[in-house]
Amino acid sequence: MITFKPLSGAARSSKTVPLAYLLQVDDVRILLDCGSPDWCPEASSSAVKTEDIDERVYHWEQYCDALKECAPSIDLVLLSHGDLAHSGFYAYAYSRWGLKAPAYTTLPVQAMGRVAAAEDVDGVRDEEDVGDNLDKQEGEDNAMDMTADSELLKEKNGKKYIASVQEVHEAFDSINVLRYSQPCHLQGKCQGLTITPFNAGHSLGGTIWKIRSPSAGTILYAVDMNHMKERHLEGTVLMRQAAGGVFEPLARPDLLITDAERANVLSSRRKDRDAALIDTITTTLSSRHSVLMPCDSSTRVLELLVLLDQAWNYSRLKFPICFLSRTGREMLTFVRSMMEWLGGTVNREDVGEDGTSKSQHQNKRKRGDEDGDDDALGAFALRHLEIFPSPQHLMQTYSSKDPKLILAVPASLSHGPSRVIFSDFAAIPDNVVLLTGRSEEGTLGRILFDMWNNAQRVDDKWDRGKIGSNIMMDGVLQLKMNSKVPLQGSELEEFLQKQRAIQEKEAAQQAAMQRTQRLLEADEDDSDDEDSDEEDENEVALALGDEMDTGGDLQGLTNGLVEPGSGGRGKLNQGGDADWALDADEGFTKHLSFDIYLKGNVSKATSFFKKDGGQSQRFRMFPYVEKKRRVDEYGETIDVGMWLRRSKVFEEEDASEDGKRKQTEESSKKAPPEPPSKFVTTQIEVQLACRLLFIDLEGLNDGRAVKTIVPQVNPRKMIIVHAREDSADELIDACGNIRVMTKDIFAPAAFETVQIGQQTQSFSISLSEELLASTKLSRFEDNEVGYVTGRVTIHAGSTIPTLEPASIATPTRSYSAKRLVAAGRGTLGARPPITLPHSTMIGELKLTALKSRLTSVGIAAELVGEGVLMCGKRKGSGRADNALGMEDMVAVRKTGRGKVELEGSASEVYYTVRKEIYGLHALVAA
Repeated sequence: MITFKPLSGAARSSKTVPLAYLLQVDDVRILLDCGSPDWCPEASSSAVKTEDIDERVYHWEQYCDALKECAPSIDLVLLSHGDLAHSGFYAYAYSRWGLKAPAYTTLPVQAMGRVAAAEDVDGVRDEEDVGDNLDKQEGEDNAMDMTADSELLKEKNGKKYIASVQEVHEAFDSINVLRYSQPCHLQGKCQGLTITPFNAGHSLGGTIWKIRSPSAGTILYAVDMNHMKERHLEGTVLMRQAAGGVFEPLARPDLLITDAERANVLSSRRKDRDAALIDTITTTLSSRHSVLMPCDSSTRVLELLVLLDQAWNYSRLKFPICFLSRTGREMLTFVRSMMEWLGGTVNREDVGEDGTSKSQHQNKRKRGDEDGDDDALGAFALRHLEIFPSPQHLMQTYSSKDPKLILAVPASLSHGPSRVIFSDFAAIPDNVVLLTGRSEEGTLGRILFDMWNNAQRVDDKWDRGKIGSNIMMDGVLQLKMNSKVPLQGSELEEFLQKQRAIQEKEAAQQAAMQRTQRLLEADEDDSDDEDSDEEDENEVALALGDEMDTGGDLQGLTNGLVEPGSGGRGKLNQGGDADWALDADEGFTKHLSFDIYLKGNVSKATSFFKKDGGQSQRFRMFPYVEKKRRVDEYGETIDVGMWLRRSKVFEEEDASEDGKRKQTEESSKKAPPEPPSKFVTTQIEVQLACRLLFIDLEGLNDGRAVKTIVPQVNPRKMIIVHAREDSADELIDACGNIRVMTKDIFAPAAFETVQIGQQTQSFSISLSEELLASTKLSRFEDNEVGYVTGRVTIHAGSTIPTLEPASIATPTRSYSAKRLVAAGRGTLGARPPITLPHSTMIGELKLTALKSRLTSVGIAAELVGEGVLMCGKRKGSGRADNALGMEDMVAVRKTGRGKVELEGSASEVYYTVRKEIYGLHALVAA
């Protein structure tokens, strides 16, 4: 049985992001994606003044509570894309909520997800106190200056779930990576499941997940796909235009989980979008003004960078391209190391800055020119790109009057460099803010998009397939700016006093603990000395008593019982004669708990721990010399040097892998400590005077593609997610108009559970050798199937039942002919009726496969309608009797599920077609 529950990003919802879904296949609980919301939405003044905060502002509470509750019980995590909407929340759930289940994704998604999450958490933590240390910092009210509105919001909203950068790296290091089309057979509780990733487009390493279960069948999770080839990516593998349809391994799944966010959207042509983007940028820069493009930090920004770099090379522009991102250099390093994952139209044949071609670049590399390394990177050399970690570094390099193109993160403008740049950028006339995505609901990016879209004519809106025009913004926009500033003056002095008080208190506590520890150790040493003396006296007395009783030789050695003046020799006579002697030069000995004779002056053990001098007590042990083996069990000489050399190689490999991480740790330790600071929130007014334009570069399927691909996949059941109500209804209506399309389509709301199938019980059974020998098997695809009839027996000593052939029972009761005739079971002299065996054909006829097989045997075939294949022989000469030019025509029709009709006259073509149809099925005789 399959159970599906959207935690976030459900259908029929105004909040389509982030994406997180709980899929349960039998007893295995799978988390599909783990996206994070935008933690810094815009709070309107009306929402703040009301008692209940508008749920549009802080919508993540319910999602986070549900994920926190189910995280420890998750058995498998699958991530499909490397942006925040799909994988941004995984690090926090892994570190704080016990989401320790095995996680799988592709290598680029792991790298891009790490970059996006690190950029997001670092940006938020640099502007706000996320509440990690509020409980530890009691009384530090001056460390944060918050307005009344923000305090009310924090009280109503609670805590923002922001991981640390270290937690992000640890979480993404734990993810298992797969290649495209690489099946992975899971173990443990997930044993029996097979997961396979396929290319989804839209982002580098974007994945369509195929989940194969022996009980539930095939499940396809395909969200945010793009069938169009882009500059740095190939289109999704789900739609193969060269093959004329859907990719065969992904066709006809038992369950398809897909999105319908853009089911009612008509996208404009890619050529028109690129031309509008480049024309707007070049026109603005040529007029000595600047362009601001908010963008993400890892996925869709790659398409923008390649497009802009090619435009700069072609037009020989000299304006700077500034990329504001803390993780920009790290992201490009990852991309340049994963060139095999790239595709699309990116190749080394692109014309470079100097107009040379690939062969000339190769000659430069042979000569050892400096440009050789850049040429090896292809389109990702990005010679015109400059990366800045913060707006302050940008201002130090370029003034606000210099024309430049600025790509700043994040795309939502909710925090970080893009918000800081926009606050000053929007007040300059003729500057252009260029949006390439709609951003999340409630963010500043979405507010600007709605402002632009509402100003367009009806036919020029973004979802009508047209490129709109830029608008002139006016009015005043209220923005809340968060920042982190160093403490100064009295605040700094007060903070330092508190720190000194805390250090003095900790030092006093440490000194008190050390004094207490020393007293305890001294008492323990004294008690050990007294106990040892008493034990020694008791042991000596016991030994002497035993010797006096037996009258034998005294073997126990005593301390302090030698008569003075005897020269080291003593004699004891009590109840019998017992002579014992000890040489004077050997000194005294001690009676120990073991029976090894020890010579010399052996000191008494007083404590397990070392003495104050740092020397521990040493005792003489029984002499034993270990013989070293020169050969192993098989007679081969042991080469110690070989193992030492192998160990050295392993150590060098480990050192090279951990070298970068150790360097970063050392650099962080050497970095100067951060000065005491506080978080400040200010409310500013931005006078809008710049221009605003939106060009759709999200790289997603539009309504035409969705309505074409989904019916060709033709799933048996389908679940729609990540869509608004009108978009979900649009796709459901489109599928309902197709006769062969399934009618089992679900569009669950958030936290609504959908159950598909029934609970089944599986049992283990073994087949006997006699049964296997008597079974006729037929080959079907990669399997062999057969029909068996037998009885189940349980043998002694075995817990698994065995299926054995059923014996033919002989009738124990004879019936006379008169009785058979009277019962109506036959006529006089006739044999009793016998049930004839029946045959079953296993498989599903695919007309395209049948057409290929008929073509290989010399019979022409043409698809003339829905579910109809016309077959026949081509006429060599003469006029054809029909429009297809065939003779002896035979029609093959699929009238329903599992029903095939073969219509035609008896001829060689008829029997050949029938034979090929049988060949595509497995014939099982009962």
